[in-house]
Amino acid sequence: QVQLVESGGGLAQAGGSLRLSCAASGDTICISAMGWYRRAPGKERELVAAITKSGTYYVDSVKGRFTISRDNAKNTAYLQMNNLKPKDTALYYCNADCLREATTYYYWGKGTLVTVSS
Repeated sequence: QVQLVESGGGLAQAGGSLRLSCAASGDTICISAMGWYRRAPGKERELVAAITKSGTYYVDSVKGRFTISRDNAKNTAYLQMNNLKPKDTALYYCNADCLREATTYYYWGKGTLVTVSS
């Protein structure tokens, strides 16, 4: 089992910055990828950014503004969000993909709310 706890959400003004953290605990050695998803009011959940050993992925709407990183020693992933826009307002979830014996298990945090005011 892997437990994920997000922090760092809150209220920001447009153009401001926030840094989200996702602390992983438990069977963290199995984690092959970590990502940040978000669900805005009335919209589907979308993958915002992900990080694996091979590299990173960003949805087009955040490229150049958000940066995902991971500190393996601390078992923590981060999402640095700069130049925030009101459309970034959403509940942000951390995700971890855990590979055990050729089967991938997916774990989720409870989310942290980001609100961007104009």
